[in-house]
Amino acid sequence: MAIFFIFLTFASTFFGGFLSFRYKDRLHLILGFTAGVLLGVVAFDLLPEIIDSVNSLGIEPIYPMMALVVGFFLFHSIEKWLLIHHAHEEAYGPHTHPTVGMMSAFAIIGHSFLDGMGIGLGFQISPEVGIPVAIAVISHAFSDGLNTVNLMLLHKNPDKKALKFLFMNAVAPVLGGLSTIFFTFSEQFLTLYLGFFAGFFLYIGASEVLPEAHSRDSSFKTVLATLFGVLLIFFATRLG
Repeated sequence: MAIFFIFLTFASTFFGGFLSFRYKDRLHLILGFTAGVLLGVVAFDLLPEIIDSVNSLGIEPIYPMMALVVGFFLFHSIEKWLLIHHAHEEAYGPHTHPTVGMMSAFAIIGHSFLDGMGIGLGFQISPEVGIPVAIAVISHAFSDGLNTVNLMLLHKNPDKKALKFLFMNAVAPVLGGLSTIFFTFSEQFLTLYLGFFAGFFLYIGASEVLPEAHSRDSSFKTVLATLFGVLLIFFATRLG
């Protein structure tokens, strides 16, 4: 089952990049929905699973919460250092350097690899954890494809090169997910992983995807799309 979801990330990434080529100004509702999915997975799947794990394994709850903070600030730091965060970049003057676009796209590819690992590790815990994590990763993969193409084009890279980077980004989570076939972790480590990935999803949803959804067309419909994403995960986790 994990492999099925891992390969869906390829399709989602490529679809996001394709729409970025075709419909650059009509994606705010999808991005708003994506942010809601990410936040819903943190609130209704990862955090409850952490609570269950610390109770059953006798782990101090401070440790997975420390991992959450590390995950949040690690991706925040990577994003700032490598100039991924570009929602309001144009307000600061032109930064149209092809190398900058390539470096930023490579950074997205790197965390797409970790996204794929997240699916594999989620299924190592249980399908009940793996499926919501996979849904969140697949939703986020769409915005990764979108951002990869946007960054490449924003910095004046040709379309063909943008397409090559989109393909690399689509393959990255597949490789990351398949890599988890070859190793396993203890339950204690996986609890820390849940905290780390909760911090990652929290940052990506609240600090990257949601502001981008509102950067060009902030509307009540976008807010409703975010709420729908949250409610979808809420009911999906309750039914599971």
